[in-house]
Amino acid sequence: MLGAPLYIVHLSCRPALVRVREAQARGARVTAETCTQYFFFTKDDLDRPGFEGAKWVCSPPPREKEDQQALWAAVADGTLSVISTDHCPFRFDSQKTLGRDDFTLIPNGVPGIEERLMVLHQAGVRGGHFSLERFVALTATNPARSFGLGGVKGSVAPGYDADLALWNLARPHMITAATNHSAVDYSLYEGMAVQGRPVTVLIRGQTVMHEGRLLAERGSGQFLHRQRI
Repeated sequence: MLGAPLYIVHLSCRPALVRVREAQARGARVTAETCTQYFFFTKDDLDRPGFEGAKWVCSPPPREKEDQQALWAAVADGTLSVISTDHCPFRFDSQKTLGRDDFTLIPNGVPGIEERLMVLHQAGVRGGHFSLERFVALTATNPARSFGLGGVKGSVAPGYDADLALWNLARPHMITAATNHSAVDYSLYEGMAVQGRPVTVLIRGQTVMHEGRLLAERGSGQFLHRQRI
């Protein structure tokens, strides 16, 4: 293995993937991540009518259709090992619109933490891009290891925290900002129909969410010391 580990985040285009594959083939310790929005949107969304395109302003920006295809292939073959979210919950009506007359004043970033797993399951697993096991690795196991939390988080095994998301894989759901739990007034995935969603979430064995209701007590979180990797 060559050198110290290198983490590449928010990778969004095919030319960057080529460089990552070259480095990994040489034995370099390169871990690459991408964000959910790059699988679903392109630069054309920035040109939506009126000022709607401001909702998609983020860095790096959405790319081309061929870049999306390259990303799907990269998460399937292991070049990309993590899919995360660049969750920046700026409101459209009072924050994104600050840049209506000056592009440079549009707050940079997009929301999406609540929709992330549902849209990735729908398009990734149900869409045939990767298996359910690969879905878990990309969104739970690999991120935990990358953050130095292996042995504590990211797997279901003796000695690990019992952090569990229980899914109903047959449950239909229509994504809309009106039923999301965030205070953000829009969703990039507005109107997207999915089949499969989490219904119960446990942290350290305690139920903290059930059927959309938050049950966690204030202050129940714990600080975790990460391992050096």
